[in-house]
Amino acid sequence: MSASSDASESAGREVAKRLFAREFNDATYTFKESEDELAPNYTLLPTGDRVNRLFFAGTLTETNDVGSDSEYWQGRVVDPTGTFYIYAGQYQPEAASTLRQIETPTYVTVVGKPRSYETDDGDTNVAVRPESITQVDEPTRDRWVVETADKTIDRLEAFDAEINDYAQMARDEYGERLSPYREATIEALESLDATDASAAATTSEAASDAVGSDSVADDTEQADEDAHSPGETGESVGSDESVESEESNADEFSGVEDSSEDTGLGEYE
Repeated sequence: MSASSDASESAGREVAKRLFAREFNDATYTFKESEDELAPNYTLLPTGDRVNRLFFAGTLTETNDVGSDSEYWQGRVVDPTGTFYIYAGQYQPEAASTLRQIETPTYVTVVGKPRSYETDDGDTNVAVRPESITQVDEPTRDRWVVETADKTIDRLEAFDAEINDYAQMARDEYGERLSPYREATIEALESLDATDASAAATTSEAASDAVGSDSVADDTEQADEDAHSPGETGESVGSDESVESEESNADEFSGVEDSSEDTGLGEYE
């Protein structure tokens, strides 16, 4: 459907796509492409693509048990552009166990599913339900930054393709406001160590050209942690935890899941 859709999406599990926190936190619109009750939920990206699973890396800066009746762990993973909020409870036992035991700060990679929920003020915030959390080293995080920059640039360049239905959806839902993601990509690359300067400079130049003369959007303040918490009752983010076992069964039926333990970054889009 989209010019930037991954060709490998098929009967197997959805590809976990790379994106920066800056874009993910703006991706508040969700949709289904089928009336089927078990049809996957997709999050629409402002750069004109859909995502059902995502793969990101950054610094796990803190973890907290925010549950009341049972453990419900929150983690903050910071990449060069912003913060991913992750939540794991009884239906994500491996991820919850990792958040319980891991020492912070440390570099991690996370594979998970996006979730959205409404705040008391009527705004929509997003978070991630992690499938796996893996401790990694700095070079692995840096490779993720470069490869995610490449994928972001690909989406920016495909936004104006003649046939890109997801880009049209993004225009309708978010407006054609691409400059923040170009700027975030450049900032992410510039944050890398000098040893990565050559690769970063090449990709940064491509990012600068990707959206032409779009005006640079005003900076937005990072929302505080409380604004991103779905509460301390142990409920899931954006959906009932009680139905997650049904979704998990559907995922297992759909095919073999991607390996989440490989930190070579080659398994993911």
